[in-house]
Amino acid sequence: MFKQLTEAQLDPILSLSIAYREDKRAEKLDLGIGVYRNSQGETPIMQAVQLAQQQVMESQRTKAYVGLAGNEIFNQSMMDLLLTDTSAYHRAAAVQTPGASGALRMLADLMYLAQPETTVWISDPSYVNHKPVMEAAGLKVKYYPYFDRVTKQVNREAMLAALAKAGPKDVVLLHGCCHNPTGADIAFEDWQAITTLANQNGFMPFVDIAYQGFGDGLAQDAAGLKYMADHTEEMVVATSCSKNFGLYRERTGAAIVISDSLKEAQKAKGRILNLARSTYTMPPDHGAALVAAILTDDALSATWRDELSQMQARLVNLRASLTQAVRAQGSEAFDFIDQHKGMFSVTGLSPEQIARLRDEFAIYAVGDGRINIAGLREQQVDYLAHALVTVSQ
Repeated sequence: MFKQLTEAQLDPILSLSIAYREDKRAEKLDLGIGVYRNSQGETPIMQAVQLAQQQVMESQRTKAYVGLAGNEIFNQSMMDLLLTDTSAYHRAAAVQTPGASGALRMLADLMYLAQPETTVWISDPSYVNHKPVMEAAGLKVKYYPYFDRVTKQVNREAMLAALAKAGPKDVVLLHGCCHNPTGADIAFEDWQAITTLANQNGFMPFVDIAYQGFGDGLAQDAAGLKYMADHTEEMVVATSCSKNFGLYRERTGAAIVISDSLKEAQKAKGRILNLARSTYTMPPDHGAALVAAILTDDALSATWRDELSQMQARLVNLRASLTQAVRAQGSEAFDFIDQHKGMFSVTGLSPEQIARLRDEFAIYAVGDGRINIAGLREQQVDYLAHALVTVSQ
């Protein structure tokens, strides 16, 4: 049987980490995989998570199954974080999933179950896993214009013109904040305009929010999502705790369904649970237990919010420092990096220039030109600036 299989293609991002680890050069940078690293180059366990971990370990008395929906306190906490003060709060239901990728797949399966002929519109470019997950669920995928490769900003006019053609059998997938891979976010006015189009044309919004708190702050990063949830009857959301809680390996995420009534949302939740039963059955408990402990404890929540705010401020400073360092090298070609948000920026470098970064400077970045600003240490800024200017000339 297995002799009939062809070789699998290496993951373009995960394979970079392997090459980076095998590189013997002392001055090397891994700007490929999307993890946050502090000034020492470590991906730390947040203090709030450490305290919650101790609390959970002391209070937990069993490792018995939790249930198909996972931790319901966690589910409610995710809705509190994203939907408080919206009309959608009282007509939404959430399911814990194995990371946001698990949420993407469960929601895709749900959409296929409800309407097999659904087409999911995703941004050009988009998160590398969006297309394969949607297609694996049996859905069609279509791209809408998003990133202007000249200005390195959102091409608002082209995006809205394309989305005006989406209809009742379409789903439009949006990044809640900190667009991956580009770093270029739509403005609040764009959220309003897309909401109007959704109501006029009948397509359903699908928001993937994996970096809440890394852009402009927790509340600001969810402002567009909350407006859309408040002004549409149906919408789905995939959310992740990997970045803003630092729970990468715990695979902690949630799928949220918003409908015109709580009854309809709960019906959709029930169908997701059926789908989960035939896929992974139950999500892992530990990460969700930690998040639930943090978000239901005022002191832990305050500690977490303060830590997340410091991480966000550091990312802003890294972007500003890198832009200034490039200018000090005599180039203004990368000024857009200071205007992007979150962990990533698409630099506009060609695959050949990205290869030069690796070969000449031991700087590892994705072939599409994406670099992970959150993987950079302050003492490496000048080195990266020099390399960017050198390969772009």
